[in-house]
Amino acid sequence: MNAENDGSPRPAMGTDRLIEILAKDAGVRTRFGGTILKAAAFGVIAAAAFYLAMLHPRPDLETVVRTTRVLFKFIVTVPLAVATIGLLDRIGRPAAPLGIWPWLLGGVGAVLAVGVGIELAMLPPAEWATRLVGTNARYCLLFIPLIAIGPLVCFIAALRQGMPTRPGLAGAAAGVASAAIAAALYATHCPDDSPLFVATWYTLATGIVATCGYFAGRRFLRT
Repeated sequence: MNAENDGSPRPAMGTDRLIEILAKDAGVRTRFGGTILKAAAFGVIAAAAFYLAMLHPRPDLETVVRTTRVLFKFIVTVPLAVATIGLLDRIGRPAAPLGIWPWLLGGVGAVLAVGVGIELAMLPPAEWATRLVGTNARYCLLFIPLIAIGPLVCFIAALRQGMPTRPGLAGAAAGVASAAIAAALYATHCPDDSPLFVATWYTLATGIVATCGYFAGRRFLRT
């Protein structure tokens, strides 16, 4: 009878072999983290190139950037980009813990909600609609997705080097990260500084990119 089929228990994995497998897995994890960081760097460069080709910083940026309302836009968009990039590093690896990144995303949402609440409390209701619509809503919905194309391509390419178990979710997260980068750049051009405007139109633009990312993930990240 063949020794492989005699029903006897197989020998346990040797210590050296186990160490080799764990070391290989650690190497893959380290390389993927670097891949995501490179994608973020190239994505920012691509987004900046798109931005400068289509738009320009607002003339009064040097003055208004010191105001709370303008700073608020970066307090929301930059941490959102950081949190979702960190999340991409996790969801691109099977069974990896998500760490602090979902909490940071929740914190960004809470800050945005507080900003809107403060503005609504300080303004008379008659001015809410004006602040909501602003003057550049349609441009916001156009330019943030356009600027986000480069980062989204970079993140999808990076995720192909990992093993995301939920391709659609990974692609949607890549879309949010890309939109956050784009929104931070677009904020230097946009004259609408109302938190209500940011919460409405920046969020809608982010949703557009996240939806595109979802379908891109379903298409290109299937294993």
